[in-house]
Amino acid sequence: MAGPWLKYRGHLDNISNNMLIGAVNADTGAVNAVKNARTGEVGPVPATARAYKAAGVPWVVVGDENYGEGSSREHAALEPRHLGGVAVVVKSFARIHETNLKKQGMLPLTFADPADYDKVGAADTLSIKGLAGLKPGSTLTVEGKRPDGSGYTFVANHTFNDNQINWFRHGSALNAMAAQFKKAAKA
Repeated sequence: MAGPWLKYRGHLDNISNNMLIGAVNADTGAVNAVKNARTGEVGPVPATARAYKAAGVPWVVVGDENYGEGSSREHAALEPRHLGGVAVVVKSFARIHETNLKKQGMLPLTFADPADYDKVGAADTLSIKGLAGLKPGSTLTVEGKRPDGSGYTFVANHTFNDNQINWFRHGSALNAMAAQFKKAAKA
């Protein structure tokens, strides 16, 4: 996730312009170019994410193996959350990146069957089912809907423990700690 915006390391909005700019679009082979499902325009990943965020549309990253590999894993977790992302669904995560996503209130998931990665198209709409019952060891069902109206489902795994689920429910580890502090201060 390091890139030309790294010089703004302390400025989250600026550094978010690095988000996934080196990623290869599996549909087109293009780097840092995705289609906005709402407008049909193709543009840089950060700009498309900003457009979704401005429209109040949550979005999901779908990735391949070893997602999050790189030197700026903390930024790689901060950036999608800042730009309105809610989940990352991949075949596997790089070393500590999955935990960094959890700390940011993101939902890191892995395909229960890695072959399900091939079901997902760039313009599909994904719905993650079962979040109300999220608990350690549970699975979630992801429902996909293609632009032509056809659909599919697949099972996704998570590795949340009870404390990490609390982070997710509060929107981040920091928010969970703030809520705990407020509760203790009132007592």
